[in-house]
Amino acid sequence: MTFKLEDHKILIVDDDQHILDLLKVVFEKEGFQNILKANTGAETLLKTIHENPHIILLDVMLPDIDGFTLCSKIRSDTDVPILFLTAKTTDLDKLQGFSFGGDDYITKPFNPLEVVARVKAQLRRSTQIPSPHLRKMVYDYGYFKIDPNTGRLIVDGVRIECPTQEMKLLLYFCEHPNQILSKHQIYKDVWGEFYGGDSTVMVHVRRIREKIEKDPSRPKWIKTVRGLGYIFEVTTNEDLL
Repeated sequence: MTFKLEDHKILIVDDDQHILDLLKVVFEKEGFQNILKANTGAETLLKTIHENPHIILLDVMLPDIDGFTLCSKIRSDTDVPILFLTAKTTDLDKLQGFSFGGDDYITKPFNPLEVVARVKAQLRRSTQIPSPHLRKMVYDYGYFKIDPNTGRLIVDGVRIECPTQEMKLLLYFCEHPNQILSKHQIYKDVWGEFYGGDSTVMVHVRRIREKIEKDPSRPKWIKTVRGLGYIFEVTTNEDLL
């Protein structure tokens, strides 16, 4: 599938009109043609429903609702990639952003070209579709299974909605069973960037565990290896059932 910038619709949400106008100009110069803008949470929800954007840039400090809560509301309807734009820079703020369903976290002040680069990276990952002759195997672990060809996660017989980045991370673990994977290695291979850090991986692993583990506090599959990273532990067929 060819990646075409003009095919993608971007929704930029910020109560600062200067930022909205600046990013719109930069994105258009980079080849994007369909840029939507919103100043409030209410306007964002309406445009998300009626315009179906391919990606959302979301400010955290909005006049009617905070961006984290708004992200959670959006997540109840769609797994569209969401990138936070915020002046909140602490690790706790970033962890909170990822826990509410964000896919990336960009702090203000920012370089507009870096924002464009991250958007392009997210869109490339979210639009990757395997060719018919390159269809991948279905990973079936008894209690849960993943079909990478359709992006479906089934847990205990029930389909579970799984945002794009979580699905990519889960598939990465499935493709590397019984290997100790460092957080840096995971981030580089799954996100394809060197932005972010350990907290990004940690939050996404926690969210995956909440979906596939019967007891997320005592994980059976994705285990922490103290000081080294994580391991997706798969042994015999009996252990999978």
